[in-house]
Amino acid sequence: MKIAVLSGKGGTGKTTVATNMAFNFKGAVLVDADVEEPNSHIFIKPEMTGEKSVYKNFPVVDMDRCNLCGDCGRFCKYNAILPAKNKVLVFKEICHDCGGCEIVCKRNAISYEKREIGKIHSGIGLGGISFIYGDLNVGEISGVKIISELREMVSDNKVVIIDSPPGTSCASVEAVEGVDYAVVVSEPTPFGVSDMKMVVEMLENMNIPFGVVVNKAGLGNDEIYDYCLGKNIEILENIPFSEEIAKLYAVGEMMCLENSKYSLYFENIIGKIKNAFK
Repeated sequence: MKIAVLSGKGGTGKTTVATNMAFNFKGAVLVDADVEEPNSHIFIKPEMTGEKSVYKNFPVVDMDRCNLCGDCGRFCKYNAILPAKNKVLVFKEICHDCGGCEIVCKRNAISYEKREIGKIHSGIGLGGISFIYGDLNVGEISGVKIISELREMVSDNKVVIIDSPPGTSCASVEAVEGVDYAVVVSEPTPFGVSDMKMVVEMLENMNIPFGVVVNKAGLGNDEIYDYCLGKNIEILENIPFSEEIAKLYAVGEMMCLENSKYSLYFENIIGKIKNAFK
């Protein structure tokens, strides 16, 4: 069972839900796929035991073969390769590593070299949680390749909880691709509900079953409940707007570890997800 935890925007409590779910779900592997700003490790405090680099290819042009026909530049929609008057310019940072420029080159003038775009770290966290996370290098424009490798690394695990990037970008789509269930975390505020609706539309288009966790319940209004009722979306849990929870989060502590009463929220979420598969 692969479960993605996602949200329409940052700051809704996505990582809080993902880490506490992993702590209460025995045998689960936690994956932090928010590679631009991973922070699950702050809460589960893992002892890191492994590290691997992630690479992307970029084109290298042999000017002895190239006749500056321009086919590669016309193909590339990202303008990562541009034939100029006397040579071909390559902007490796914006190359998406699709391989198309090599295919369209009739002179076989294009080959590829690798460059590191980030790293994947692995270890064991509090409660024996198996944990891996990706870390995109500063200045890189896309972490999709790292997220793809994270998913491959846990493809054989029975239970995987993915702390996904916020929003509905390419990175978010890559993180939730192929999961069995998604947990959408939202605040009960107009801004939170507005962004949540985009995530709901994305999941519906991808045919991924999902439920909603209302975090900071009591903070806003009833719009989120009216919306979920109208769309027949299950509310998995209401986590209250609480000063104690906020203080625990601020110092990087997991709420269910510091106060066992909070485990009931996440046990309830896990139970409802399991029931959805019966």
